[in-house]
Amino acid sequence: MSGPEIPEPPAPLVTGPVTQTDIVRYQGASGDMQPIHHDMELARSAGLPGPFSVGMYQAGLLGSWLAQWFGAENVRRYRVRFKERVWPGDVLTCSGQVADRRPVDGGSEVDVELSCSRQDGSTAVEAWATCVVPDAPSPVVS
Repeated sequence: MSGPEIPEPPAPLVTGPVTQTDIVRYQGASGDMQPIHHDMELARSAGLPGPFSVGMYQAGLLGSWLAQWFGAENVRRYRVRFKERVWPGDVLTCSGQVADRRPVDGGSEVDVELSCSRQDGSTAVEAWATCVVPDAPSPVVS
């Protein structure tokens, strides 16, 4: 298929081990202060081993990786599915691949499948995005 060249994906983003401080910092920045993500006693009373990460932390890491690949200005749609909890100590890897491409006026529209995985290979978050890859500008002839 012709059209602009799709940029090569960046190297997978590997982050972690996730710390309780990472989780609380994200909570403060996002305004989501749900106590199950930082209160040990509350988390244990809910039958959990302890606080776990806010799912949007992982979704944000994945979205940042996507924006590094295509440029934030070219992301048109982004949706996520939370699959596994992330715990302090987990190491996360964000990656993705092109699933489809179609021509549109001024370039191509690209569908991308993304994954944020834990160190054991389980998927914490899966995501789907649509990005545009604009045609290269025509050279200016003087």
